[in-house]
Amino acid sequence: MLGGDIELDPTNGQTGASMGKTVWIGEVQDGLYDGKTVELKGWIKRTRGSNKMRFIVLRDSTGEIQCVGKKDTIGEESFLALKEALIESSVILNGTVNVDERSEGGHELVVNAVEIVGAVDPERPFPINKEALDVVDEDGEPMPGGSEFLLNHRHLYLRTSRMTTMLKLRSSAFGAIHNYFRAGDFIEYQAPNFVAGAVEGGSTLFEVPYFDKVAYLTQSWQLYAEAAMPALERLYTIAPSFRAEESRTRRHLTEFWHAEMEVAWATNDEIMAHGEGVVRHIASTLLDERESELTSLNRDLDAIARYADSPYPKMRYDEAVEILQSKGVEVEWGEDLDYSKEKILTQDFDLPHFLTHYPKIAKPFYHRVDPDDEKYVLCHDLLAPEGYGEIIGGGERTWSEEEILRRLDEEGTPHEPYQFYIDTRSYGGVPHGGFGLGVDRVVSWLAGASHIREVIPFPRTSRRVTP
Repeated sequence: MLGGDIELDPTNGQTGASMGKTVWIGEVQDGLYDGKTVELKGWIKRTRGSNKMRFIVLRDSTGEIQCVGKKDTIGEESFLALKEALIESSVILNGTVNVDERSEGGHELVVNAVEIVGAVDPERPFPINKEALDVVDEDGEPMPGGSEFLLNHRHLYLRTSRMTTMLKLRSSAFGAIHNYFRAGDFIEYQAPNFVAGAVEGGSTLFEVPYFDKVAYLTQSWQLYAEAAMPALERLYTIAPSFRAEESRTRRHLTEFWHAEMEVAWATNDEIMAHGEGVVRHIASTLLDERESELTSLNRDLDAIARYADSPYPKMRYDEAVEILQSKGVEVEWGEDLDYSKEKILTQDFDLPHFLTHYPKIAKPFYHRVDPDDEKYVLCHDLLAPEGYGEIIGGGERTWSEEEILRRLDEEGTPHEPYQFYIDTRSYGGVPHGGFGLGVDRVVSWLAGASHIREVIPFPRTSRRVTP
């Protein structure tokens, strides 16, 4: 019971108080309950005090607040329980909201009743502490969430304020992508995760047993989207993709979230316009919905506003190669530009840049050859500034049956695994195009994260598949 006594009900995990929740800490900090008695449910983030008074920082998903429990007010038994409650114990605190400018957020709760819901065993205290969080890399730079210890305890690291912030930014980014496409009358469309052939290259496929056959985890929604394009014309998805890459850069995951789109009758320029539109909308949404979270990460809000409001410049592949060579980077014409080169190229960008017209020899068969110069294809990458590199890859598709067969033969790729793809050209093929956007990469860039694994709940890399 509340009101000075503490009650635990071990029979079924339910406590004496109602399990519903009606008051959130964020609302209290917004001033909605000044001078009122409220019931707060959450977890202990910090605790300190004396034998007569306890100061508890209580957190929930919306914020945190200091709660003051006095022995004379709540009674000896409840005070002892509060005093012994360890970090991450879940509690219900009933009390009066006071305006106090000295407290973080400007409010505090004067406690009059306590209930411990989920006590933490003193023999097994919460392992995520200041020492675990103060991790640096080999260059002495902060590495939030990057140590093996924190990765091994990811299921608990999610509770930290930094990780909670990243997850909120991530949620808003996903919502912005859906909003952008649905506002443009795109149809959401799903494709299989088990596939028979490659999109980006056979060396990066995850092979899995599929009854008496071999299948692969999808690298992209694209080939199946092109099959539905004549039916839906404007379609998109947000789904996981899988790449068996050994890359250990700050932007690579083996399982990542892909936002992809396909549009009938579209040119490369029109596809780029959608790419710019969706990225600008994500940046704008984060400013509107998550300004406090961005500020808590010390993110430059003016930079995010610039990404939301400014047109994105374009440069051709040849110009990018010249810039890299002028910086002393060893790169030959015809090479695909990997992350090490993108990082150097984008270090001084103040806006995302489109990189267009890659050489044909650098891109797969489905990229349409430029009819004005067959050395190039009508494609683009969108490179994020501050050294983050590629966040979008897209362009026009090879759309005639004759050309798709020729491109497959040029690469020495067998026709059979792609016969369904060829058929889409045989029966009324039309010019079309699309792109794939790495959602995790976009969130990492806009959050200013030092590593992509900071912005995904349970990162999967070449060295990690647990927890």
